[in-house]
This record gives sequence, structure tokens and C-alpha cells, in this order.
Amino acid sequence: MNATWSRFNVISIVLGFAFLYLPIVLLVVFSFNESKLVTVWGGFSTKWYVSLFHNRGLMDATWVTARVGVISATVATVLGTLAALTLTRYTRFRGRLLFSGMVFAPLVMPEVITGLSLLLLFVAVGLDRGFLTVTLAHTTLTMCFVAVVVQSRLITFDRSLEEAAMDLGAPPVRTFFQITLPVIMPAIVSGWMLAFTLSLDDLVIASFTSGPGATTLPMKIYSQVRLGVTPEINAACTVLIAVVAVGVIIASLVNKSREVQRQRDEQAAQRG
Repeated sequence: MNATWSRFNVISIVLGFAFLYLPIVLLVVFSFNESKLVTVWGGFSTKWYVSLFHNRGLMDATWVTARVGVISATVATVLGTLAALTLTRYTRFRGRLLFSGMVFAPLVMPEVITGLSLLLLFVAVGLDRGFLTVTLAHTTLTMCFVAVVVQSRLITFDRSLEEAAMDLGAPPVRTFFQITLPVIMPAIVSGWMLAFTLSLDDLVIASFTSGPGATTLPMKIYSQVRLGVTPEINAACTVLIAVVAVGVIIASLVNKSREVQRQRDEQAAQRG
């Protein structure tokens, strides 16, 4: 019975991962296809990548997406970290329930409702849709994810380290930048990467809040896919997958190196 169930579990896991990742593998493979037909293999070629970098529309959309992602992720990381600090360190203040509900509302709110609400807000205040509105919308969407990641790290943070620093005469601001911030930095980096990835991936909210000259790459790809998939689209998606994968690997290596350094510092302190 155990062997049967074990075999069933293995087969289920393999089929599940194949269902998730096999389409991505096929997309990457056919991005190197010589043929224009995306379902017929005509030999290995990189010409579609050359064609991609000469496609002005896709390159402009990529540049807009990168700028929106970097700016919105950075602003969302700052605001999300401050929100996490507020919710963790100040457990009792008037309006805390309303504040936490507003911070975490985008987590459970359908993106269609979020996008429509932001569109109505921008129209009401007379703000023309474009690069700024997309950036503000993505900041609103991703800030809550950063707050969740940083808050989970702050909950397990040893407050005695801060108390020891302040007992030695360090003011609160210096204690934060020299004690608290280095400890929670891996969570902040992870939150930034998550926010940047969500911004790259967003289509629904960007569709509501974008305007002339602010077409993101997902919007551009979606508009072209409706007319038919081309090898250039496969190449663009492959480049996007590679960028996200490299970013995740770099963030993992940075977090691992920081963790190793922290363990070494703790061991050195114990020996001393």
C-alpha cells in the first residue's frame, strides 16, 4: 500500500510540474525556431531575437515596463517597510484596524476592481493617464506584498538587540540604521524583488491606468497575441523569464551570503 501510494504521489507531482512548466519550456524552445510558424520546428535560429531588438514597439514597451517596475518597486518597498514597522512596533493606536485593512486590501481585492477604482480616482482628480498613473497603480498594488514580507521578519526580530544598542547610547534613528535595517535587509530585498516581478507581470491594472506612451510589455504582448502568436513574442517572453530568473538567483545569493556572514558574526561574538 505504501509503495502504491508513493508511486501515485510521485506521478502526481511529476504531472503537476509538467503541467506548470512544460508550456514555458516549449515557449523558450520555439523562440529559437527558424520557422515563422510557432508550432512547426524548422531548425535552430536566433534571428527572432535580432528581430525583437529591432522591433521599436516592443522595445519601447519593455523600456516603459522596466522603468515602471523599478520606480514602483522602490517606492512600494519604502512604504511597505514603514507600514510593517508601524503595524509591528505600534500594536495599539487609534485607527490601527482601518490602517491595516487599507494596507492589506489589495491582497484580497480583485485586480479588476482595483484597476477600475484607481481609474475613477485619476479621472476625478484630473490626472491624465500615462506613465505616472501606471507607476502609482503598481505602487499601490505591490506595497501590501512588501509589507507582508517585512512584517513576517519583524515579528521574529529580537528586540533585545535594539535595547542593547540604545542602552549603550545609540539614538533610535542610529539604532534602526545600524541594527534593525541590516537584520531585516534580506526581507526588504525579497520584498523589492516580489514587487518588481508583480509589476512586470501586471496586465489588468495597467490596462485601466495606462495612456498614450505608457504601454507596458504585457499589454503589448496581449494586443499582438490576439492577432496571432509570433516568434518575436516567444523571444520577448523568454527574455522576460531570463531577467526574472537572474534577479531571483541574485537575490537568493545575496540573502545567503548575508545569512552566512551573520552566522559567522554570531560565532565570533560567542567565542569572544
